[in-house]
Amino acid sequence: MNGSLRYAGDVFDEFARLQQQLNQVFGRSATARSIRALARGSFPAVNIGKTAQNIEILVFAPGIERKDFEITVEKGVLIIAAQRNGAADLGAKGSTIYARERFTGSFRRVISLPEDADPARVEATYRDGILRITVARQAQAQPRLISVQ
Repeated sequence: MNGSLRYAGDVFDEFARLQQQLNQVFGRSATARSIRALARGSFPAVNIGKTAQNIEILVFAPGIERKDFEITVEKGVLIIAAQRNGAADLGAKGSTIYARERFTGSFRRVISLPEDADPARVEATYRDGILRITVARQAQAQPRLISVQ
């Protein structure tokens, strides 16, 4: 049979081709096809949540020294910057690297904080590759129980 013939069952191939074209038009990486893949420049991954008292930010950044982080808060924006150096030798001199998936280089993540964030009360700790940033919420923004008289 001719390899260029298309059948009705090829609809998924057409969708894949369309997705590839859209990725090229909008500048998405063709290698970021899995649900676990990060878009270029989005290292490190972050989780953001809140409690009644705090905004909690978890930054997943293994391989960075504590002293290499630069964290600033200005005008309601949290900026996390650092640099992750390259991996140690992969083997003997002259070895060929076939895949390099670990991000290296400098990065900068910018996170908009909610209006009730208190920029004067920010704490950061780093352990086991996870940077935990706690931003206190302003007292007037915290829920309080009102008693009925």
